[in-house]
Amino acid sequence: MTNTPKSLSNPILLIPARLQAARLPGKPLADIAGTPMIVHVWKRASEARLGRVVVAAAEQEIIDVIKAAGGEAVLTDANLATGSDRIYQALTKLDAEGKHDAIINVQGDVPTLESKYIRTAYETLQKSDADIATLITPITSEADINASQIVKAVVELPEGAQTGRAHYFTRVAAPSGAGPYYCHVGLYAYRRGALEAFVKAPRSTLEKREGLEQLRALAIGLRIDASVIDTLPLGVDTPEDLEKARQTLGGKK
Repeated sequence: MTNTPKSLSNPILLIPARLQAARLPGKPLADIAGTPMIVHVWKRASEARLGRVVVAAAEQEIIDVIKAAGGEAVLTDANLATGSDRIYQALTKLDAEGKHDAIINVQGDVPTLESKYIRTAYETLQKSDADIATLITPITSEADINASQIVKAVVELPEGAQTGRAHYFTRVAAPSGAGPYYCHVGLYAYRRGALEAFVKAPRSTLEKREGLEQLRALAIGLRIDASVIDTLPLGVDTPEDLEKARQTLGGKK
């Protein structure tokens, strides 16, 4: 987006959340080990200790739960199409003066996310010329390589490097040839101008074809860097995922 990006010093962590999920309605408030899922995510984001953490909620019920836990939340339009749109609207409400120069989008349905990975995304953005930073993790299962629900990231990783430039994201096995495959982990750190440019751009042809909004960023010339992390955090999309999260977090103090 720019040849000389400014250094970053004042990030904000925004967590989009809405109750109307097709496969698991009401999931932000789903109980996991005695705590609503969205509160688990808010806690992980707070533990990253990077800055202000705010839940961008589509409904008042989510705000009430976060405030009861001691957190901050802001109400956004329930009809917004994506989490990216939701965090941008929240940002304009919370920070019209433009004080926050980096925005970290932490998905509200990943209660097992480790706070160190949030820091990794932000540090990747800080140390690079990228407009957006994200995360990837190696795919170890042959079935996952060919599974359309597993998004593959095509990233230029020099020998021994843990961070590289992302060239494409797809639902099919890519790239071809011998070598590792990487799963995209949907956590993003944006430079403020990049987030604004992204949400204001029309949906791209490949975005619509693949069903992956990060392709819009590449289509308008934004640079995305990706860092490798060890494990894939469990996202909760189905009742089965929710049960796995309960088993994972139920045994942790």
